[in-house]
Amino acid sequence: QVQLVESGGGLVQAGGSLTLSCAASGTAFGINAIGWYRQAPGKQRELVAGIRGDGVTNYADSVKGRFTISRDNAKNTVYLQMNSLKPEDTAVYYCNAGYSIDYYYPGDCWGQGTQVTVSS
Repeated sequence: QVQLVESGGGLVQAGGSLTLSCAASGTAFGINAIGWYRQAPGKQRELVAGIRGDGVTNYADSVKGRFTISRDNAKNTVYLQMNSLKPEDTAVYYCNAGYSIDYYYPGDCWGQGTQVTVSS
């Protein structure tokens, strides 16, 4: 069983930066990829970025060029560096433990989420 704990959310002004962390513990067969999702009030949860076990990444079009996903395997932690933040980035951000297929593919394990609020 994999457990995920997100941290690093907060309040930031538009144009600012935040770095989210997703710390993973435990193991599960085939699970070695992580995805970052977000869910704004009244909206569906959406994939922001994913990273496979070998470091191959994918991004939503809305965050390309602004967000960077990375991983530190020694620390079992995946990061989401968010730059040039916009008010529309405001959401609860979740990480998900998934599979390395063509890109990151979601699994069933989720963290508890961390709130990101971007003020205009």
